[in-house]
Amino acid sequence: MESQTETIKMDIGPSLPFPMERKVHIQISGRQLIKTKLRKSCSCTTKRLKNVVMDFFPVLRWLPKYHCREYIWGDVMSGVVIGIILVPQAIAYSLLAGLKPIYSLYTSFFANIIYFLMGTSRHVSVGIFSLLSLMVGQVVDRELLLAGFDLNDEDDANSNSYDWNSNNSNVTAFNLTLGGLSTECGKDCYAIGVATALTFLAGVYQVLMGVFRLGFVSMYLSESVLDGFATGASLTILTAQVKYLIGIKIPRSQGHGIFLTTWINIFQNISQANVCDVITSVVCIAVLVAAKELGDRYKQKLKIPLPTELVVIVVATLVSHYGKLNEVYASSVSGAIPTGFIPPQLPNFNMMHRVALDAVPLAIVGFAFTISLSEMFAKKYAYTVRANQEMFAIGFCNIIPSFFHCFATSAALAKTLVKSSTGCQTQVSSVISAAVVLLVLLFLAPLFYSLQKCVLACIIIVSLRGALRKFRDVPQRYHMNKVDTLVWCVTVFSSALISTEMGLLIGVLFSMLCIIIRTQRPRTALLGQIQSTAFYEDDWEYESLRPVPNAKIFRFEAPLYYANKDFFLKSLYRMTGLDPTLEAAKRKKNEKKQKEHLKEGNRGTIVKGSDQADTALHLVPKQVDFQTIIIDCSSITFLDTAGIVTLKEIVKDYNELKITVLLACCNPSVIDSLKRGDYFGKDCKKMHELLFYSIHGAVQFTRDRKFLADGSAV
Repeated sequence: MESQTETIKMDIGPSLPFPMERKVHIQISGRQLIKTKLRKSCSCTTKRLKNVVMDFFPVLRWLPKYHCREYIWGDVMSGVVIGIILVPQAIAYSLLAGLKPIYSLYTSFFANIIYFLMGTSRHVSVGIFSLLSLMVGQVVDRELLLAGFDLNDEDDANSNSYDWNSNNSNVTAFNLTLGGLSTECGKDCYAIGVATALTFLAGVYQVLMGVFRLGFVSMYLSESVLDGFATGASLTILTAQVKYLIGIKIPRSQGHGIFLTTWINIFQNISQANVCDVITSVVCIAVLVAAKELGDRYKQKLKIPLPTELVVIVVATLVSHYGKLNEVYASSVSGAIPTGFIPPQLPNFNMMHRVALDAVPLAIVGFAFTISLSEMFAKKYAYTVRANQEMFAIGFCNIIPSFFHCFATSAALAKTLVKSSTGCQTQVSSVISAAVVLLVLLFLAPLFYSLQKCVLACIIIVSLRGALRKFRDVPQRYHMNKVDTLVWCVTVFSSALISTEMGLLIGVLFSMLCIIIRTQRPRTALLGQIQSTAFYEDDWEYESLRPVPNAKIFRFEAPLYYANKDFFLKSLYRMTGLDPTLEAAKRKKNEKKQKEHLKEGNRGTIVKGSDQADTALHLVPKQVDFQTIIIDCSSITFLDTAGIVTLKEIVKDYNELKITVLLACCNPSVIDSLKRGDYFGKDCKKMHELLFYSIHGAVQFTRDRKFLADGSAV
């Protein structure tokens, strides 16, 4: 094998040669590679410029090829349905973000337009998302507290806190200096300033991740981590909405452990519950859940989903308005929602250093959900998406709207499922949805003045059904994979009991720790031969395997590196029943004792017959039933320096006991590592004696060598 060729002869049938020649690859220097890439990237031709623009705005590629007759009906239908769903959800999710409903409507409008221009997925619905709204709301609440605002001070429903053109706002004005930032605006003004600064930074992070091609970061958010994070955050969202359901005023908890703190405050103030809000909540939840269940049961027969949220909001608003629930029963209502658009404004750059760290999980979670949904639906409908462009798209869906008083957005599963089920073909449906939201913004927003907040809380809680139902899947998940279930549980409870951001971090770290532990203590096995074949399998798992005479075949199912080298050695010694270091020490000790006994015999020491026999038996070295160890390296994906040293040491230790160690089924990268570590000696002279491309080749080599040794002995 000096020329890296091995001929394998089979036990059965004729001899079949399998030459294995390594290809010679041309090595390109790093400097030359960088020059080539820079030359390619920096070249500016008309064709390249056109491709860059069209790649950045994918709409320029697909819109000219739009099949109007084939696509328009499905796009219009799905766009109208999503627009109808967006309006009540936007108003409801404003409670999570701690902002006024108008800002949620702005967010829904701009996100749909920008993703239409820049997105590569045909079906994803981008807009407000409950988890991101919660994360934004937690940062907003924290900064409001630090600025000296009272989180429990609810603005009067009749106050017009949106009067952005007036110098005499009805809200209390604060003149504070925070880190060089002078604030002369009310609570709502300060809150949206925090939200836009946070959103702008999250978008910048996402764009930078796209520029430096850091999309791989989302790979560390496994399905178990994302599901656990969503479920844990859903528990926090539900907890935050209970006070609106029953109409009580409790302190807004901050920091870690808000889940438990909020529930304690709820039970302490349960006697102050507003009967009107409780009755309204019970009725709304009953109607919404019943409609959802009917929709799920008859979704095959229904061409479009039931617009239950919109119907509930319209009916509840009419009842609240004509029943004067706010005036008579002190039921909390949404208040004035103005029409039109607020003049654009730069995000508060002086605030950004305060929220820079908070924007990191926001950016990662937003991108992870967007790209996972994009790839899921692209696979379902047989087209491709570009992960890097998706990162740019969702980044600019945050950057540009932050100038228009919007907060963070991403793709949302529930709306995307509705969108695909109602016939969506392209992102033209997003433009239709934006038009529906625009209609509300320009004309219909003031009609929601009397809408009770408990109704919005009901919509949010019912929308969490999918995430909360995942608790029912725990037994099935546990049966499928115990480690993934443990990761899911740790992420759920850390997200709920500590905080959402810490829950995500803990989930990722715990998931990576599980992978490390699994590689530190991987599965090991001794192999036996499948009768009448050239294949070998685990003799612990399979019956009727034939042991290989004079050889032990050991499989290690993980990379061999510094963290698991000790486990590798212990497993090898345990499964072969021979620790070469201890055995060598015993043999040396026995040899020493034997020499001492010989000296005593020469002096004429008389030993009784039985004692002499026992002494002779004690001095005989341990006999082993094998002369060769074959290590199956098919599952060893890489070796580090510690792994190479470990293999060299076991070869040396076993050779002292006249036992040969052979390697089989090594991949090319492992072979290259062994060569660089001089495992095969100088100029790889011993390679043909130590390395085989199959287990059967190593077994045949062992048998042939023993046959030759026996023949020479005769």
